[in-house]
Amino acid sequence: MNRIINHQFAIKNHNNMQPTLFILAAGMGSRYGGLKQLDGLGPNGETIMDYSVFDALRAGFGKIVFVIRKDFEADFRDKVLSKYAHKVPCEVCFQAIDKVPEGCTFNPERAKPWGTNHAVLMGKDLIKEPFAVINADDFYGKESFQVLADYLRSVEGTQGRYCMVGYRVCNTLSENGAVSRGVCTTDADGLLTDVVERTKIEEKDGQIVFTEDGKDTPLAPNTPVSMNMWGFTPEYFQYSEEAFKAFILAHGQELKSEFYIPTLVNDLIAAGKATCKVLDTPSKWFGVTYAEDRPQVVMKINQLIAKGDYPAKLF
Repeated sequence: MNRIINHQFAIKNHNNMQPTLFILAAGMGSRYGGLKQLDGLGPNGETIMDYSVFDALRAGFGKIVFVIRKDFEADFRDKVLSKYAHKVPCEVCFQAIDKVPEGCTFNPERAKPWGTNHAVLMGKDLIKEPFAVINADDFYGKESFQVLADYLRSVEGTQGRYCMVGYRVCNTLSENGAVSRGVCTTDADGLLTDVVERTKIEEKDGQIVFTEDGKDTPLAPNTPVSMNMWGFTPEYFQYSEEAFKAFILAHGQELKSEFYIPTLVNDLIAAGKATCKVLDTPSKWFGVTYAEDRPQVVMKINQLIAKGDYPAKLF
């Protein structure tokens, strides 16, 4: 099975421009306990990241870049990169609090880095081609990587034509209670016009609703929501650098302010510097937020293997 799939990778990679997959893996997973990115959930100890890399390779991505914390580099190289070394080029960069623009100062009591778009900025010297950004601890599904790779190949050589995979809200709910999601609004061309964070989305009496100020508002099952799966062209790093410098000057003395991807994307759209296509996917998202989620994720992975979507042993 693996030999056949690897041959398919080779054909796809030979015939097409190869975008890069950028995986945000710098979080320590404090709510879940330990390095959840390295938790084996598949039948042979596969992590959620392993499934993302597998899906990315069969979609035609040609390089993987990880942003991690320096203090678990040895563990990461041993347990993660060693699996992929003979399959795809891999590189590592590091997110740290003190990686700020020259001449900028910040509060010395700050304990955490500066958010998701700060993590993205760490890859600026390693990525020169269209690239996707994902979380390490979310299971995105094979169709999502395919639509993302296809779009990124289509925008090679252009600027400001970004994308986001928009999951149907019905495919992102939790059986353990309400979830927070970025609910997206698009125009007639499928371009993102707005993302609003809704903190309490759940199914009630057969209907999906979000609750705000004690009032339930219905959401159509196919409403697109963001699960932090983005596609960019390389000039996004330059925009990020400029915006981060302004962010640090304004918020550097604060202990918890974070520099987020959606904030910059919204700003670039508003300034007319970029558009963001919302790509529909039938994939069902799942992830491990709390330790109690783990058994369900293991079960869902085994169901996908039984369906034939994945081999029992990935690499």
